[in-house]
Amino acid sequence: MAIIESVPNFSEGRRPEVIAALAEAIQAPGVLLLDVSSDPDHNRTVITVAGEPDAVLEGLFRAVATAAQRINLFEHRGEHPRLGAADVVPLVPIEGITLEACVELAHRLGRRIGEELGLPVYLYAAAATRPERRRLPDIRRGEFEGLLETIHLPERAPDYGPARVGPAGATVVGARPFLIAYNINLRSSDVEIAKRIARQIRESSGGLPAVQAKGFLVEGLAQVSMNLLDTDATPLHVVYERVAALAAEEGVEVASSELVGLAPQRVLLQAAAHFLKLEPTTIERTIEAAMRRAKGGQSI
Repeated sequence: MAIIESVPNFSEGRRPEVIAALAEAIQAPGVLLLDVSSDPDHNRTVITVAGEPDAVLEGLFRAVATAAQRINLFEHRGEHPRLGAADVVPLVPIEGITLEACVELAHRLGRRIGEELGLPVYLYAAAATRPERRRLPDIRRGEFEGLLETIHLPERAPDYGPARVGPAGATVVGARPFLIAYNINLRSSDVEIAKRIARQIRESSGGLPAVQAKGFLVEGLAQVSMNLLDTDATPLHVVYERVAALAAEEGVEVASSELVGLAPQRVLLQAAAHFLKLEPTTIERTIEAAMRRAKGGQSI
């Protein structure tokens, strides 16, 4: 059985009734709702779902339609960059399916959103049709307000849907490997510190491989908000230690850190093993791992 995951991001984190409507819409038959994470400062909700490809695509389409009906980008304000009501919809291969197959699914979903909902759709990551559209920050540059002024230009022509922008903005659809959304909050209200640290750690500025980062002010704390695109290239604990060291140079401490959505268990075990200085052979010494082994590798 082929299983994919999707982690759509919606430009709404303050109205519980809209967030509930999005979560309800995405639960088409066969779709497993794994997590709903909302942040009022970012004014953003991240929903994690998994299931067979056709079921997940149907749920995603329903959720995008709901977002287009309930979210008006002309009225939206929040810390997080955004291009649309249903801002980004990534498809991730989990089991029995390749990244290449997820690219085909991204095209299917993008075409349907464009044709049936009348939204401009951009394809990114492995599904990108142009090299300059592989990176999400490049597509989202200028955000919704910038797109209003530039969508008529050839370089901003959408991959699917009309070259016009309404209250729901545009949707970015793609296929990619698993990534981790990870935030570190600093014990300071000086957002410029977070922005300086973000510039030093993100790959595009010569920092850590496979790390995207920006600085925000969230609930009165400076936050370094990151996407970790490949935790084999840059593990979670490496990111934490680098941010903590740069913060110390600025004279501030780390207040806390958080995951947005879900992360693979192995990533957290790897970080725990590093900080606890566990021997490599002890990482899998958990009750859950022992039960999986006893059941022949089946999930519990």
